[in-house]
Amino acid sequence: MRVDRHREEPGFGGASPRLRREFPALAHKTYLDTACIGVAPLRAVRAVTELVQGMQYCAGESGTQMHGRLNELRDSARPLAARLIGAEPGDIALVESTTHGLKIAAESLPLNAGDQVLMPDLEFVQMGLVWRQLQDRGVGVRTVPHDASGGVGVDAVQALLTPDVKVLALSSVQWTNGFRADLAALSELCRQRDVWLVVDAAQHLGVLPLSVRQTPVDILVCGGHKWLCSPFGTGFMYLAPRARPRLRRPIAGFFAARPPARTWGEAFERMDVAPLQECEFTDEAYAWETGGTGNFPGAVGLSAALSLVLELRPERIEAHVRALTDYLAEGLDRLGLGMAGPLDPRHRSAILTFGTGRAATDVALMRSLLASGVAVSVRFTSGVGGVRVSCHHYNTFRDIDRLLEAAEEWQRRPQRTRRPDNGTRHGSALAAQARIGRQRALIDALDNDLMNLLSARDGVSRSIRVSRLHGGMPRTDLAREREVVERFHDRLGPNGTRLALELLRMSQGDT
Repeated sequence: MRVDRHREEPGFGGASPRLRREFPALAHKTYLDTACIGVAPLRAVRAVTELVQGMQYCAGESGTQMHGRLNELRDSARPLAARLIGAEPGDIALVESTTHGLKIAAESLPLNAGDQVLMPDLEFVQMGLVWRQLQDRGVGVRTVPHDASGGVGVDAVQALLTPDVKVLALSSVQWTNGFRADLAALSELCRQRDVWLVVDAAQHLGVLPLSVRQTPVDILVCGGHKWLCSPFGTGFMYLAPRARPRLRRPIAGFFAARPPARTWGEAFERMDVAPLQECEFTDEAYAWETGGTGNFPGAVGLSAALSLVLELRPERIEAHVRALTDYLAEGLDRLGLGMAGPLDPRHRSAILTFGTGRAATDVALMRSLLASGVAVSVRFTSGVGGVRVSCHHYNTFRDIDRLLEAAEEWQRRPQRTRRPDNGTRHGSALAAQARIGRQRALIDALDNDLMNLLSARDGVSRSIRVSRLHGGMPRTDLAREREVVERFHDRLGPNGTRLALELLRMSQGDT
């Protein structure tokens, strides 16, 4: 089952050679599991590496200066997140994860005993867990049952919006079958009923467009490690300006308050700083952050990853992914594998789930796909789910072909041997091929790291040469070069000596 060659290059440039260079590991891997965790782009890895190397080599005249620079780098993620959803930077708080954001939302909403939270029964377990922990305050949780198509309609929600329901909490895209909620209609309904609308957009942002100007919500949370492809545990939370005055303030650290000087570093140089002094908290969303030392590597990784999504533009990413999932749906239909998600284009997302009708068989199929080098998952909730495929901007029609071919090959096996490790020579060859592909992807990633380190080393060597020339010293320091050669020889033997000499030769360019 092969796709026409002209379909290999999507119109918006997605999965083009330029984009694929951001994801070197995917040259030898069919990765269709972004709904679990995204692949970090090269620019995000470089941003994190440069930050950590700066810490390693004390890239600042003092710790105070370095800490201030780290705060500035972390803050740079807010305007990018704001652009993604049509908000303002002051509406954005940085959080550790979707769970962290939901926890802040639950603690901040002014809920009282007898109030109810309404949520679909398709939600991820964490959505239920965070609201159930309000039971000791007398707050209850109710679910909206899904329909036969695996969706939760606006009418079903409206029917359960009784006067005691104060919060509608839901994922804009459901994690098991990819059902995409009619967020605009639900937003209008909540505004009419004066119900708080809390949205988990972890399976939405980065692959589908969303504007909080066009579709108002009160609180939106999104972890960065899925469709945003941020390499570390971080994400962001949107708090609507109209909502913030009514929200409780969490207990926060001093970084969530306005410094009594231009910066906290300058404030600590004053004699009037004391542990019980009054702190003034801003009305902006960052006042809802933890306020301690932040996840700086995560924030710079998130910033770099967001920059890629914004360059590609969510509307174009969605069009590319829609073409891939349409092609996949056609192929699954030919194979007789049933869809477990919505067929209506209005409720489709980047997640497409299919199944065999039995959970155990779905797991066997998934394991066979994994052995063939095709990364997918099996997910179920409230009886809905199956083999989950999640396509992103870095995926191609060739990736879909590989999945369909591997699924078809699995179907042709006798029932009793439908396992990835069935002992046949063909099965062993497939597993070995997939393993070699993963190992080659790792080598490619390591090679990229080596090239980045060589570039960084060359830059430092150039700076040293300039400093020596300005100081009237000889261009090279032979004693220092001998130290370098000896260090490499001690660690790597004769190969280390040759490598050190080549590195020294490379670093003796023009100043």
